[in-house]
Amino acid sequence: MTEVTKRILVTGGTGLVGRAIEKVVADGEGQPDEEWIFVSSRDADLTSSSETKALFERHKPTHVIHLAAMVGGLFKNIRSNLDFWRTNIHINDNVLHSAHESGVQKVVSCLSTCIFPDKTTYPIDETMIHNGPPHSSNFGYSYAKRMIDVQNRGYSEQHGRRFTAVIPTNVFGPHDNFNIEDGHVLPGLIHKVYLAKQSGSALTVWGTGKPRRQFIYSLDLARLFIWVLREYDEVEPIILSVGEEDEVSIREAAEAIAEAMEFRGELVFDTTKSDGQFKKTASNAKLRRYLPEFQFTPFRKAVKETCAWFNANYANARK
Repeated sequence: MTEVTKRILVTGGTGLVGRAIEKVVADGEGQPDEEWIFVSSRDADLTSSSETKALFERHKPTHVIHLAAMVGGLFKNIRSNLDFWRTNIHINDNVLHSAHESGVQKVVSCLSTCIFPDKTTYPIDETMIHNGPPHSSNFGYSYAKRMIDVQNRGYSEQHGRRFTAVIPTNVFGPHDNFNIEDGHVLPGLIHKVYLAKQSGSALTVWGTGKPRRQFIYSLDLARLFIWVLREYDEVEPIILSVGEEDEVSIREAAEAIAEAMEFRGELVFDTTKSDGQFKKTASNAKLRRYLPEFQFTPFRKAVKETCAWFNANYANARK
């Protein structure tokens, strides 16, 4: 029997990325000296410093993947910027400070491309995070996530801690939030296509369909997260994304979903709804320097697998 020397605590462990990591670990990416512990908000309220501290004392992790966050789509962010700021600042400070106080060897936190400046040049890269204010639609969430980078630098400089962060582009896959009002664009579209197909109506897509996004399949992201945990030693964050050439428009994404769901109806674009940022093109050059051979799942294949999961799990997925 190999002795367990790494106890890896995953916060937000029942969300989209946490479930993907759990699957990838179970499917053979885990190593014999690792014990993986996936926790959710049912295990501890991470906005509470005492509950967070108790969680760390209970599990005694050597490593942490920090995914827990208050998240939501464009319209939820616009309504609740202050809530996004306060909740995420509390969660992140509690997790990082508990990790420091309990002697955790390494923390990998999850940021988002929406943290980058709204007015910028493209493609964006890891050096540009703090070069100007983020888009006004989600400034609360964006600034809270940026502060993880600030704290990581502080813990490194003051205490020699190996705390870092990854910046994925738009993640999608099984176990996503498929809520039409509050979810992200791709899962929201999947749910809309399902309902339009059931009712025989047109598919209404919010906005013009012209904004472009780099989508990353949650299972690809999970494999990259595990690589970062084991191999990546910089404090500076790393963008985890498909290449710039793999960017797709919202219209193209809607068409890929319609094809995967065998939806034959009409596509209608509601241009009275906001588009959000037109594009957020990110460079994965740094990732490619480290992992030139990494194979991403083709977008249409990943969409097909996600739609199949949604269809099979509709009763739970739609909540």
